[in-house]
Amino acid sequence: MSTVSSDHSQRRSFGVSHLHRSGLAPSSNAQDSLPLSGITVVSLEQAIAGPFCTRQLADLGARVIKVERPGRGDFNRDHDQRVKGLCSHFVWTNRSKESLALDLKKPKDLDALKQILAKADVLVQNLAPGATERMGLGYEALKSAHPGLIVCDISGYGSTGPYKNKKAYDLLIQSESGFLSVTGSPGQPAKSGISIADIAAGTTAFNNVLAAIIQRGKTGKGCRLDVSMLESMAEWMSFPLYYASDGAPSPALAGAEHASIYPYGPFHTGGGGTVMLGMQNEREYGIFCREILQKPELVEDERFASTAVRSRNRRELKVIIEDVFSGFEADEMLEKLQTAGIANAKLNDMAGLWAHPQLKARDRWTEVATPNGNIPALKPAGAADGSVVRMDPIPAVGQHNETIFEEFAIDR
Repeated sequence: MSTVSSDHSQRRSFGVSHLHRSGLAPSSNAQDSLPLSGITVVSLEQAIAGPFCTRQLADLGARVIKVERPGRGDFNRDHDQRVKGLCSHFVWTNRSKESLALDLKKPKDLDALKQILAKADVLVQNLAPGATERMGLGYEALKSAHPGLIVCDISGYGSTGPYKNKKAYDLLIQSESGFLSVTGSPGQPAKSGISIADIAAGTTAFNNVLAAIIQRGKTGKGCRLDVSMLESMAEWMSFPLYYASDGAPSPALAGAEHASIYPYGPFHTGGGGTVMLGMQNEREYGIFCREILQKPELVEDERFASTAVRSRNRRELKVIIEDVFSGFEADEMLEKLQTAGIANAKLNDMAGLWAHPQLKARDRWTEVATPNGNIPALKPAGAADGSVVRMDPIPAVGQHNETIFEEFAIDR
């Protein structure tokens, strides 16, 4: 079988090897034309941050070799069994990858990994702090032999500073980053319903790996990326951070409402339904008062003269709005708001998202194969018009061991 070239000086100007990877990767001409076709990523990954980064690289055509523990594999395979007996977290973040089961405590398996890394373009890892360095897989240990290798280390707090050895999980970073202080209702801080800190770090890692590949195409040199969950979340928190600059109070907890803009949030309608609406300027508020509430006098009411004043008096305005809304079912009110040009949304649950008409109309659903049968999956968001979409299977633990060993001439 052919392999990716180990000579990183033989790169196209955009950083991709001249040689295509082995037959394990997508073989069609269409998939070979994906942006990262020819790039091989080795990932020592677990949980969400690392796998989400590498799945996005795989979406763009990169070959991702996911190194897992023999037997159980990534611990994230076992958090639930909601998807045909498989974990919901795992099936989301691990399609289009090859699973290589290695016990890296065994010298023979560790040597096998190093042999594969000699022909890789990118190493992504989000193991415990210091784990890769102890195995001789840190950037400093690898760069002299593999000057073109890009090493992306994802951790809770980064590789330096007083928190460098502190354990970090998604909820803990939500707390450290101040996210919990601005999310929830008064007196009841709430965590995000998704792994937002992991997703922030995975997205940051993905973006920086892409930039490093482009840079390597210019210089021929790899680099180390030190991605921190805390720093990734701090970037995402920059609106409330600046809002509270110079010692000013933080945004107040406002539940599903906006902390400083009003009306903006959930409003109850007749029949127990709820709609979300938002107004960003005074022109929209005027239309809302005249056409939806049928109360033009509210435009001149001192209590509601601007969004800042309305925000302070939101409880009074909410009563007025919901008194009008109570005469309509949710779908009726959504239609009225849409006709008037007022931003609105349905308060969906997961069943509503599965059945969302916009996703169906835009043909966003397809299927991917798993060890337990096909499952529905959303296509990658934002792909270029007319480009092929890569949706390869979710692997079983160690599914690709023998093929990879043969390809890389690893003696077992």
